[in-house]
Amino acid sequence: MTAPRTHTLDLDPERVTNDLAALVLTVVELLRQLMERQAVRRFDEGTLSAEQEDRLGTALMLLDERMDELCAQHGLRRSDLNLDLGPLGPLLADPGP
Repeated sequence: MTAPRTHTLDLDPERVTNDLAALVLTVVELLRQLMERQAVRRFDEGTLSAEQEDRLGTALMLLDERMDELCAQHGLRRSDLNLDLGPLGPLLADPGP
């Protein structure tokens, strides 16, 4: 008879905080990529005015820069945010450096 397996839970506050930050940033990066794809589709379809294109482009650029800042603040790279979904492949299209 084998001894029952004991499961340990790592509750180091710093690690929990970093893991939570990585999870939140992964969701934000996924949403950012989806918004970017939607913007490109709308650019290609010509459904945006020149002013809307400028505003959307600026907003996406600022969001991209902010993602870099947040990743750096938590010691992460964009590639750290990607999740392997097994047979479905990676979660993020191109997680970047």
